[in-house]
Amino acid sequence: MAEPDSEAAADAPLYLRVAAALREDLAHRRISPGSRLPSERSLSQRYHVNRQTVRSALQLLREERLVVTDRRGTFAAAGSGGEAEPAVPALTARRPTFPGGPRAAGALVRASLTWDPPPTPLAPRLLLAPGEPTLVHRHVVLGPHGAALQRAVSWFSRAALAEIPQLARYRRGRDCRQQPDLRLLYHWMHQAGLRITHRESVGVPPGPATTAAGGAARLVVHRVVSDQHGHALEITDIDFSARSAAWTYEFSA
Repeated sequence: MAEPDSEAAADAPLYLRVAAALREDLAHRRISPGSRLPSERSLSQRYHVNRQTVRSALQLLREERLVVTDRRGTFAAAGSGGEAEPAVPALTARRPTFPGGPRAAGALVRASLTWDPPPTPLAPRLLLAPGEPTLVHRHVVLGPHGAALQRAVSWFSRAALAEIPQLARYRRGRDCRQQPDLRLLYHWMHQAGLRITHRESVGVPPGPATTAAGGAARLVVHRVVSDQHGHALEITDIDFSARSAAWTYEFSA
């Protein structure tokens, strides 16, 4: 997803960086199909992380069916004809993250999840009845003096909650905690077998309030992320100050 100041690869969680390094080794046959991976202890020493980080990285690779684990250890998966199964693209700086990623715990960013009805015109696109609540993510970037530089509100569709297991855990009244970590949303969509497309429009908000504090122009972005069947998964509205944030969009499905 587009957001100001796209996250650099170094900002990714440690386990994603370990998984990306191992995925690269598997893709280039530095770990041949069927061979055993180094032990968790060896990997933790190699990448200077704790063993839980290694376990999380290996779990991700198991979900991608790139490795298999049994009581003997973890092995590189072998596809038909002895070929390694195709690697899933790594989550890097070229793959955008959902708003509220690594900076969500910072003092100048606030993120939250609630269950609320979407605006009436959006309900049919989200496969919801009028007034029916759904999962809503709110993300606010604050300036040094507390003024809001950027606001983003995302509504999730019935299809998204049904198809993406990691979203389904945020059931109504459960686990809707403050500062939620949804930075892997698009990776979760990929894991669920969804081929996502996007449509977005950028413009100036209607009415007299077309400038932010200090006279900077305000821009609004309306984004719809859909699956391969054309069903909306997420609809996001973003309002930000053009002076405070350049809008850079890079997207990889």
